[in-house]
Amino acid sequence: MPTISFAQAIKPAAKITGSIVTTENKPVEFATVSLLRTKDSAIVKGALGNEAGVYALTNIANGNYIIKISAVGYNKGLSKPFTVSGNNVTVPAISMQSSAQALKTVNIQSARPLIERKLDRTVMNVENSVLAAGNSAMEILERAPGVSIDKDDNISLNGKSGVTVMINDKLTYLSSAQLATLLRSTDGTNIAAIELITNPSAKYDASGNSGIINIRLKKNREVGSSGSITTGVAYGHTWKDNQNLSLNHKDGKLNMFGTFSHNDNSNLQNLNIRRVVDSVGSLTYFNQYTPMQNTNHNNSYRVGADYDLTKHNTVGFIVNGYDNTRVDNLPTVTYIGKTLDVTNALLNSTSESHQHYKNFAANVNDRWQIDTLGQSLGIDLDYAKFSNTNNAAYATYSYKPNGQQSQAPVFLRNQSPSVIDIRTAKADYAYPFSKSLKLETGAKFSDVKTDNNLQAQRQNGAGVYVNDATRTNHFVYQEKIDAGYANLGKTWKKTSAQIGVRAEYTTSLATLAGTPPVPRNYIDFFPSFFVNHTLSKRNEIGFSYSRRIDRPSYDNLNPFVFYLDSLTYVQGNPFLKPQYTHAFELHYTWNNTINVNLNYSHTSDVITQIILTDAVKKATFQTNLNLDAQDAYGLNINSPYTINNWWSGNVNLNTFYLLNKANNLLGAKLNVGQLAYQFRTTQTFTFIKGYRLEILTNYKSDIKVGIYDVRPQYNIDGGISHSFANKKANIKFSVSDIFNTRTNNVNSMYQSVNLQITQKGETRVSRLTFTYNFGNNKIKARQHQTGADDESNRAGKG
Repeated sequence: MPTISFAQAIKPAAKITGSIVTTENKPVEFATVSLLRTKDSAIVKGALGNEAGVYALTNIANGNYIIKISAVGYNKGLSKPFTVSGNNVTVPAISMQSSAQALKTVNIQSARPLIERKLDRTVMNVENSVLAAGNSAMEILERAPGVSIDKDDNISLNGKSGVTVMINDKLTYLSSAQLATLLRSTDGTNIAAIELITNPSAKYDASGNSGIINIRLKKNREVGSSGSITTGVAYGHTWKDNQNLSLNHKDGKLNMFGTFSHNDNSNLQNLNIRRVVDSVGSLTYFNQYTPMQNTNHNNSYRVGADYDLTKHNTVGFIVNGYDNTRVDNLPTVTYIGKTLDVTNALLNSTSESHQHYKNFAANVNDRWQIDTLGQSLGIDLDYAKFSNTNNAAYATYSYKPNGQQSQAPVFLRNQSPSVIDIRTAKADYAYPFSKSLKLETGAKFSDVKTDNNLQAQRQNGAGVYVNDATRTNHFVYQEKIDAGYANLGKTWKKTSAQIGVRAEYTTSLATLAGTPPVPRNYIDFFPSFFVNHTLSKRNEIGFSYSRRIDRPSYDNLNPFVFYLDSLTYVQGNPFLKPQYTHAFELHYTWNNTINVNLNYSHTSDVITQIILTDAVKKATFQTNLNLDAQDAYGLNINSPYTINNWWSGNVNLNTFYLLNKANNLLGAKLNVGQLAYQFRTTQTFTFIKGYRLEILTNYKSDIKVGIYDVRPQYNIDGGISHSFANKKANIKFSVSDIFNTRTNNVNSMYQSVNLQITQKGETRVSRLTFTYNFGNNKIKARQHQTGADDESNRAGKG
């Protein structure tokens, strides 16, 4: 495919010139010019008119085109269709009418490419993707370039963990488990785009070793009342369903919006763990099998409004949340023996948990465009509360090889309510000294408290549950961060640069009943630097550097024990330290099409998931430790391609090498690394009018992460959509992992750790989704420049 992409780019090229004038025949200064294909209105190229209203588009291949013009204070302008056939073309002057006058315009609908590269980020445009239909935000995120999600819902980017996830530029402040719940309850039909920011500027919070993933939700931009309703059904091992209702109303200065989503989702994962425990020279072999079943009922909502106090000042609020339930049923059979072939004992365990997740979040914001030169002020106040009630019951039966019970059954119960309170306030100010020199500065305060109260009981000989003092405990973690930043950006003729620094002062206190508290306070400075240079019309190069921090997640700090069975459990580590990263990137872009990114990062005190063995209890448990360092080297190549007018797509190759180091890990020196790669292609076919077919292929090679060897993964997804009823209705059918090939296999042989994990999830799922759009979807809203628009533009350009 890449070879074809090069071949397609080298065609007979022509130059298109023209001018833009008002109805009084005066030039329109610095208008935005877009070249569209006549057949499908796809954007081919863009330019900016000069102060005389003149524009030029170079290196244009033969074809039929139309010019679209956008300018502040004017309605959209369109040229008549014209043809390029090897010779230069001069388009007649396009007349622009003031937006204060009534004008019937032609609606141009252009489909953005699935993957776009911008100055500081890669953008995955979800809104027009067939594969987004019926999927949750978590399932869509897993398809983004360079993104991987492991069996414990930990997200990594370009092979590195420590990703910060934002929604509409706002941090989630959640643990990996809580974040997974939020993403699974966010319907894909509400998502506009997913942005991958691998090296953020000082404007963003310094957390995130591998960068930031920003999920942008759709925003209403139309006058009148409109909405959409989506319903879908899916089947893998079990049936699933989803429904989504979206309503919008825009009238004059007021814009109101709301969404409600519901889905029922059951999953089955087959987990097999084979491990060897060395207890003072005596080997014991364990072969454990668990069919992990979970049932989810998710409900989420989002409502809000914006109001234009003046032409340049907009205030708004957003309220969102979810109310979800989950039931996990984990029956486990464990065969225990002195050799692989002989069973000396058998454990039969049951584990059932009922969880209730609730979230409420509110935001109040003000965006003030102070003047026409670009001076602006944005203020956000946020409050969020997350609660999780988890009631679990465990039973373990021990048997001899002949089937007789070897000891009395063990019955355990847990009640572990968890509450997280989050309060944040931030302000962002921008001041342009001139058209080419701009200062951005801001401050932020955050206050987070998580309260986990584990109440554990054990059944006594009389069959009565009594308090289990060895497991009952109360863990509270509080964290406050005061931050401020400054960015200075300068633009020359062919070069743009930005330098910035962020300061964060952190105070935290971890308190576990019965143990001394763990207080911390520290101040850190996080510099960043970006430079971009245009070598020629088709060649652009850039360099960036930033320093980052990853503070331990709340669930990793929580020292409570959560059981799969009596010999397999998860335990947190309240003594985890934050990890620090220096990240460097060099990127090159050819013809706004092929993007090459070369990156290197060094992380100290790297937080790593590890499985340890308790030789006395002959138990295996998962926790997190700080390794000394990790060096990560990466090369990412991304390119959209066009075969012809009905076949296009995108290809992504991500190659990386992770080197993990520890002077003393389980009594030995660790220095391991391995070259790995991930290859993805997305192909879009529109050879039948009104139908759109997408096929996604994905392959991840084996990789060594810490002491683990992760085996290769590969899958093929496909989907087709059809629009009808004057494009108001759309039906989509898709199948994920068509050939049911995706598995999660992990091996480890390091010191006392000797295990093999095989996990096969319900990855092949067929989905049928129907969407209907209703109301006014033709009349466009007046174009007003607000502080919110400025924030969006700044976020998009870095």
